[in-house]
Amino acid sequence: MEEKTLKARSGIPMLFLFILLYLAAIGLIILGGFLLDSQNSIGALPLTVGIVWIVIGFIPFFGLKIIKPQEALVLTLFGKYIGTLKESGFYYVNPFSAAVNPAAKTRLGQSGDVDSNPSSKIVFSTSGNVVQTDVGGKKISLKIMTLNNSKQKVNDVLGNPVEIGIAVIWKVVDTAKAVFNVDNFKEYLSLQCDSAVRNIVRIYPYDVAPGIDTTGDGEPDEGSLRGSSAMVAERIRREIQSKVEEAGLEILEARITYLAYAPEIAAVMLQRHQASAIID
Repeated sequence: MEEKTLKARSGIPMLFLFILLYLAAIGLIILGGFLLDSQNSIGALPLTVGIVWIVIGFIPFFGLKIIKPQEALVLTLFGKYIGTLKESGFYYVNPFSAAVNPAAKTRLGQSGDVDSNPSSKIVFSTSGNVVQTDVGGKKISLKIMTLNNSKQKVNDVLGNPVEIGIAVIWKVVDTAKAVFNVDNFKEYLSLQCDSAVRNIVRIYPYDVAPGIDTTGDGEPDEGSLRGSSAMVAERIRREIQSKVEEAGLEILEARITYLAYAPEIAAVMLQRHQASAIID
């Protein structure tokens, strides 16, 4: 589903109109009561109209929406996508339209996506990332955000267990795809980050090793996780981007934030490197 911009009316004149209608309804009730006190049967009509509007007149106020800079609101009307409000301002839309954001109660514990409400419930996702739930809001942030994925233990191309962590800088570029193409675009991004790291790390050795082809051209090269971190990070970025394209997300950058041998082999590998240095 492609994103389409919703053309909405300005909210200021509509707000004044609804306030005037409420004042008019109060005036009709007063007028109707006065006419009935004067035993004028016509007073029942303005009295009834005024009471009805007082009862249902709050409904149009639900159509007033405030959009801040770098925010978006995806709206549906009776289940049909009608458009997205992306420009900052005060708008009026159909009061029966509903904002949709499946990831509204998911906060990846990074960047501007952190909720400061101390009453929020803190849980962990299946990938180990901090996630906050039970916080409100249906607006989608269009800001550039950072996901600092938790450290993972992955075997390199030689079978050595390596611990690696990455930071991914991302943003939402298509709100319709983000809302309707995946169940929860934030959890989806986190899962794809984990998968991409595993797929790329398995191609490289931790240190330069003879006879290893990391580029796929059939020739051995000197690529390694430790010595080619920028290249590895770029390959991870491209891998993630290919997976989240349909979710309306853009991956701006990926960086390796932590890289080390797993603790169970770290001492052995240190001794091996020391012995290799002595031999050299």
